[in-house]
Amino acid sequence: MYLISKKGGNLQGEIKISGSKSESNRLLILRAYTSFFKIINLSDSDDTNTMTSALKLDDKEINIGHAGTAMRFLTSYYSSIPNSIKILTGSERMKQRPISILVDALNYLGANIEYLNNEGYPPIKINGELISNKTVSLKANVSSQYISSLMMLGISLEEGLIINLSSKITSMPYINMTKKIIERVGGEIEILSDKIIIGPFKSKIIPDQTVESDWSSVSYFFSLVALSDNSDITLSTFFNKSIQGDFRIVDIYKQFGVETSFIDNKIHLKKNNIELPNNISINLEDNPDLAQTIIVTCLGLGVDCELNGLHTLKIKETDRLLALKKEIEKFDVDSIAITDQSIILKNDFKLKSGVCIDTYNDHRMAMSFAPLALICPIMINNPEVVSKSYSNFWKDLESVGFNISKK
Repeated sequence: MYLISKKGGNLQGEIKISGSKSESNRLLILRAYTSFFKIINLSDSDDTNTMTSALKLDDKEINIGHAGTAMRFLTSYYSSIPNSIKILTGSERMKQRPISILVDALNYLGANIEYLNNEGYPPIKINGELISNKTVSLKANVSSQYISSLMMLGISLEEGLIINLSSKITSMPYINMTKKIIERVGGEIEILSDKIIIGPFKSKIIPDQTVESDWSSVSYFFSLVALSDNSDITLSTFFNKSIQGDFRIVDIYKQFGVETSFIDNKIHLKKNNIELPNNISINLEDNPDLAQTIIVTCLGLGVDCELNGLHTLKIKETDRLLALKKEIEKFDVDSIAITDQSIILKNDFKLKSGVCIDTYNDHRMAMSFAPLALICPIMINNPEVVSKSYSNFWKDLESVGFNISKK
């Protein structure tokens, strides 16, 4: 357990944030499908380290722990390697996260994947086959990672792949990210309203690829600045034309007084003292990973908040909607309610002090609540969980003036 506190509401400092794990994991899989190329600013997250190790292992069984991206991307990858046998398993939570939509699609394409325990869930046994079909249909409103996994598989197929979509895509920015990264390494993708067309890979030489730092990770610093009295923080490496959907945080936090400027692949965050809104309502269907950050910011600012489009949060590292409700209730707010796809907060800015936050083995629970230490000391259980996506998070908080002690 960590006790986190901060004397004074001013924040100053310069921080370099590791590369995006979403970009890194896509590039690692694409390199495995195509040919070697150098990846610069690779993420140092547990998820990316897991992906790197898994691609190097000759073991028949691979345990990917909590790494959902690795489970989904590697399922497609190993299914396409003829005469190979792999068993993909993970943590107890991973064994509760559905994968049937992806497995059904791959088996339809000619893969040979079977469940070892519960139907529709890991662990799975993958008997590698030569993928024969070139067209598949699937629902697109559950997890964009299923579609991204198939898109990257598609470039390795002799005739490419057509993915017919039977519903609206969830988290479209992540699909666009996959498209742009595939195009960067020489692939061809066309996204239409009801289908995605992937051409077979033809490039011979792939240039070095630079990974932008992670916008999901930097979102916690937007929260810190919003909750501060006066701040000037510089963070790198970030691009003004980002391919990451969570770049949207820049516009969202303007209403909380956070000013963002871009200079030399760095962002500067400053606090402007503006009149805060009484309430906000945001649809985060395309940016569900920002939900925890935003609602905790509103909790600290005393702003009522309604966030919608969050149906995928129930199948993340934990049921994030239920976890948020349980932890926010500890602050004695007026009310906190959830539905299958939304969370609604009403509060009066009088936060209860000394609350201990449970993290549910979810990195984002730990990092999203930490900024409240600007208002009152807060305790975080299992703080090491942040290494899943942002291993230096606590050190970086200390570098801008926070006191962090083990209890």
